[in-house]
Amino acid sequence: MLEIEKIDNVLEALLFVSGDGLKVTDICDLLELQKSEVTSSVKRLQKKYGGKSGIHLISYNGKIQLASNPDYSDTLSCVLNPIKEKALSNPAMETLSIIAYRQPVTRLDIEHIRGVNCDYALQALLKNNLIEITGRKDALGKPLLFGTTETFLKRFGIEDVSELPDREGLLEKIRMIEESAPEPTEEELYNFAKQEENPDFLEGEDVELIGADEAASATDEE
Repeated sequence: MLEIEKIDNVLEALLFVSGDGLKVTDICDLLELQKSEVTSSVKRLQKKYGGKSGIHLISYNGKIQLASNPDYSDTLSCVLNPIKEKALSNPAMETLSIIAYRQPVTRLDIEHIRGVNCDYALQALLKNNLIEITGRKDALGKPLLFGTTETFLKRFGIEDVSELPDREGLLEKIRMIEESAPEPTEEELYNFAKQEENPDFLEGEDVELIGADEAASATDEE
């Protein structure tokens, strides 16, 4: 049996080398540890990597991962100059909040709530890997069902969808994160303008799926 200090050190090394999130259950199985032992180790490491530390240990969807402290994101972006995701538009944020709270949900359900077409918003969220197609609804036309992803949980610091704040709280959290995103490039502005004119402008498998879903639903409605 591993000593407490060794468990912490091994877990710390695993998270550092992996880079991605690791399932707690997998760690328990591979290291032959009880879940309580790993959970206790996680809490100790979260205390070590917390507060003003440049690295934080985050947990989401049964996984744990080392991540940079969001308080230093602006400084990191200046040094590393990463390519950030385009800031989400207000319609995309509204659509994301609806999906988060009502998932799995169809495009028609979202449009019924918002009262407007949401093809572009869905495509933007799919492109940013914040939502995914989770299946098809057992109804006429078999419309696509959408739900949030692990990227959504990590990006907004939520361990599980059961921990979602109230809807206004989530929108505020989204806005705060999106405010740090860079201004869109001329090419992005052009694509956005074209997309507003023609929802099918952006090409890709997801757009085709959404288009097919819309056509099927329209046929059934007729």
